[in-house]
Amino acid sequence: MNRSPYIVTRRKFLLGSGALAASSALGMLENMGLMRAFAQAAPASDYKALVCVFLFGGNDANNMIIPRDNAGYSQYAAARGGSGGLAIAQSSLVPIDPKSLATGYGMHPQLQPLKTVWDAGKLAVLCNVGTLVEPLSKADYTSGAKVKPEQLFSHSDQQMQWQASISNDFSHTGWGGRLADVIGKVNGANTLPMIASIGGASLFSAGLTPRVIALPVSGSFGLSGFTSSTASQSRLKALKDILLLDSSSELVRAADDVMAQAIDASSIINPVITSTTSSITSVFANARNNLGNQLLQVAKLIEARAALGLKRQIFFVSLGGFDTHNNEINTHDQLYGQLGPALQAFYDATVQLGVAEQVATFTLSDFGRTLKAASGGGSDHAWGNHHLIMGGAVKGGDFYGRFPSLVLGGPDDVSNEGRWLPTTSVDQYAATLATWLGVGASDLSTVVPNIGRFAASNLGFLS
Repeated sequence: MNRSPYIVTRRKFLLGSGALAASSALGMLENMGLMRAFAQAAPASDYKALVCVFLFGGNDANNMIIPRDNAGYSQYAAARGGSGGLAIAQSSLVPIDPKSLATGYGMHPQLQPLKTVWDAGKLAVLCNVGTLVEPLSKADYTSGAKVKPEQLFSHSDQQMQWQASISNDFSHTGWGGRLADVIGKVNGANTLPMIASIGGASLFSAGLTPRVIALPVSGSFGLSGFTSSTASQSRLKALKDILLLDSSSELVRAADDVMAQAIDASSIINPVITSTTSSITSVFANARNNLGNQLLQVAKLIEARAALGLKRQIFFVSLGGFDTHNNEINTHDQLYGQLGPALQAFYDATVQLGVAEQVATFTLSDFGRTLKAASGGGSDHAWGNHHLIMGGAVKGGDFYGRFPSLVLGGPDDVSNEGRWLPTTSVDQYAATLATWLGVGASDLSTVVPNIGRFAASNLGFLS
């Protein structure tokens, strides 16, 4: 039987209804034939969520976390070119004193809003973490005796490796997506996606089996062109009926299933993200910037957790502009001016909602940047970097990992410009977060394939 006239008509109908846009918002189809059985946990009775904040462009955390003692600050300032270069004035640093260290440090002045979270013991710093295939010494790096991550210092490659937690091969999936693969059954029979991205499409969110829902920062989520009128609802019913056809084709059936779930999801989620009566909207009054608006959407979804019926959720949000080859001081003022208030507002929202202990927020980025200032008032691509972890379950007020020696060409520098050789791997970072969300030891290598190459799979920053 020649079915092509039907297919053309069907495609025209879908395109005209706007359904394809809703379908793409739900994310990628399962990779056919790649599904496997995991030792998944039973449906959960409690609630937990991870919130990934990706800082695109390569955040220069050398100006995010700075030694405050005179000796350490002098090393930092000399390498950064002093007050005429990239150095932040010592007197303007936001003081933080890690519990496990004898010396004090400071945060960038625009991160002042996070001081209260640090003082409450709910914010931690993971020092000098980066992409690694296996533990690597400076001698190993110089001699080539061990495998290095592929395409170091490349934005696109390193973004993918941070999101995939695989640094020696290309990956179609991210560690957030694989995490959802493994623990998917904790949400029971609920068909809403475990992962929601408000920061655009990301490899981090891609898995083998779950679907990802991509939500707007503002506005509504759902099919366009449909109203509550009788005629419009009749067209919607016709669309749903069409999605029940073509069941003999596995690929078409999978596409129809994605479309149908997108329609169903939009009817549940759209009222949540478009609500103007949320109890936590006012918490973001001083953080109505791009990142703050993304985190407000996340907070609304967490607020509606009972109505959504999800016991585990993973969120992806992002902030771009960190490729600071020039004008870094002014750029950081603007970017950290978003990051600090947005993170503080989000933490305060979780406190108000009574779920601070159940939500862990963490940063990722392409790579660090050189300690040595570059021409044009900026910095160049580097490697190891410092990251923030925030939440009620965080053993905060402290540093984890090892802060590098700020000596150009020194023991932690693989160049002469301050490119830190990571002493903690992305794998260990991801494994710690995955374990907290509920991944068992037997499935940890599915989420983080190279974790067995590192001595510790849990860095201890979460209780």
